[in-house]
Amino acid sequence: MSGFFEEVKRRNVYRVAAAYLIAGGAIIQLASAAFPAWELPNWALRLVIVLLLIGFPIALILAWAFDLTAQGIKAAPTTGASGSHLRRNVITLVAAGVIISAAAGFFLLPRVSAHKIDKSIAVLPFENLSDDKENSYFADGIQDDVLTHLSKIGDLKVISRTSVMPYRGKTSSVREIGKTLGVATILEGSVRRIGNRVRVNVQLINADTDEHLWAEDYDRDLTDVFAIQTDLAQKIANELRAKLSPSEKAQIERRPTENGEAYLAFVEAHELFYRPDGTLRANTEKAEQLFERATALDPKFAGAFAGLARVHDWAYHDFDPTPARREKARAAAETAIRLQPDLPEGHLALGFYHYYCERDYQAALHEFAIAKLSLPNSAEVYMAIGAIERRQGKWKESTANMERAASVSPKDAWILQNLADNYYATKNFEAADKILDRAIEAAPKSFGARAEKARLAVDWKGDLSVMEQELTQVPTGVDPDGLVTFARMQLLLLQRKFPDALALLKQSPQDVFHDDKPREFFEGAIHTFSKDKEKALAAFKRARPVAEKALQEGPSDASRHVILGMILAGLGEKDGAIAEGRRAVELLPESQDALDGPKMTVALAQIYAWTGETDQALELIDRSLSTPNGVTVPFLALDPMWDPVRGDPRFQALIDRYVTKA
Repeated sequence: MSGFFEEVKRRNVYRVAAAYLIAGGAIIQLASAAFPAWELPNWALRLVIVLLLIGFPIALILAWAFDLTAQGIKAAPTTGASGSHLRRNVITLVAAGVIISAAAGFFLLPRVSAHKIDKSIAVLPFENLSDDKENSYFADGIQDDVLTHLSKIGDLKVISRTSVMPYRGKTSSVREIGKTLGVATILEGSVRRIGNRVRVNVQLINADTDEHLWAEDYDRDLTDVFAIQTDLAQKIANELRAKLSPSEKAQIERRPTENGEAYLAFVEAHELFYRPDGTLRANTEKAEQLFERATALDPKFAGAFAGLARVHDWAYHDFDPTPARREKARAAAETAIRLQPDLPEGHLALGFYHYYCERDYQAALHEFAIAKLSLPNSAEVYMAIGAIERRQGKWKESTANMERAASVSPKDAWILQNLADNYYATKNFEAADKILDRAIEAAPKSFGARAEKARLAVDWKGDLSVMEQELTQVPTGVDPDGLVTFARMQLLLLQRKFPDALALLKQSPQDVFHDDKPREFFEGAIHTFSKDKEKALAAFKRARPVAEKALQEGPSDASRHVILGMILAGLGEKDGAIAEGRRAVELLPESQDALDGPKMTVALAQIYAWTGETDQALELIDRSLSTPNGVTVPFLALDPMWDPVRGDPRFQALIDRYVTKA
């Protein structure tokens, strides 16, 4: 071997090897710093290292074979050694080079992979350490604002607030949470508020290794809370090497208000409206009061006006479709935009105004597109776009956007329920059922997903046992907006237990149920099913002024025309009933609304059935059976609303025909 080392020294292989290692190390260091800044993928750095490792044995061979002289590169002079001895030396050199490269690769490559952290994060609920536990909304507000700041950074993947809230107080490991939510980092924190002093402690954790990347403590005045949020967002972006554009930086650094009391009211309203059951009427109305307080305390608080507009938008869509409510929604959204033209939440609110209040889908999509530019991680934006697309009949595009929303917010029961609606409407009942199970798991205390799963089982298989089972899961005394009573009553009606349904209705304090139907309407319907015409007429007469008053307040609401039409049909006023049903279809035709339009078609068919227009009723039923979000055969077979046409042979023939198709 002494001859080998002497030959290596004579041919300057040592010098070349040392120079190669020094230069290679410098190249790796430079690439490690430059590639992330240039936004090159992590495999690019690994490729550079692999090429350098492969090049090392080649460099040794070239150094052995050639010399660099003043006259240029020339073949190295040979000694008198035998050919076999020379071959053995070359083989030894190559083997040494390969071994050194392999050892270096074993050391370097795993560290390169570990050094890279995906630009994804979940901000877990901050622990409230305040003595006053009522301040929990404030801790939630701090967490939500940090999350909102991060979600405006397009280079980051940020999981939505709704999907992280189920982890409040849970003992799940960081690794488990990261795997479930599909993120590489987790931000944990705590908040203590004493008067106007706020102490915030946060720590950023690598979800793969459970390693603490950094931690920070802040002790500031309440008015400095925005500086804390901005500093956190920027430090996290820097740690994850996320590129921050000038506009994103400006959005993050902007203080929403200088009024601490206005901010507290805003935070409480926002937390209330965006909780899993935030869309219930009581929560919506309470959030409205708090947003109004925030705007009164600071008339220049654009974010509070945007929040107020969102509340008005939803109220108009869900329970108060009046001109006065529509005007409030418009005014609040436009004020938010006027105060801060680039506020994405303002454009989102204005988009929902165009969507819910004006049904101007193109204007809504325009505003949502503007909001999306500054809210690239907003599941709400994707869901809003998907919601409009399905009303336009673009089911494939709508489902893709709903799926995107669910990927950003995988634990959001409301988003999952909306995604399930798409599969439900297009008759992919099995997929819808699985997604509803995910929604129930995400929000086990919320009744909405359970009610939809129960309704799905009826429409899919005519199975009432799921509804019975889901109702047993509801704690005694829980009946948000009368939804539980309505579900129990619907179950009893489908079981044809009419006396029990009537008894349940009389026990309920609720005056108005699902879709603004007055309790007197249900009394009249139950008596009709029971063949008690006298009591039915009396109930419908009491229901009529209630429905007429509601229609007067919201004349453009199609469902209110339907309700009055059904009441008039129960009273035997055929022409008036049919006129109201047709008016509902005119206001919400399937050509303009592929989601709710089919419901109006079914409602008109029911009015035709109740008024003796069997031919027209059967024609619409036939069409509805083949329309997305239309009626299904199992539900037709159970629902007593169709009893007036059930005895017609053509009705049974329709059912038989579609059963055969299925």
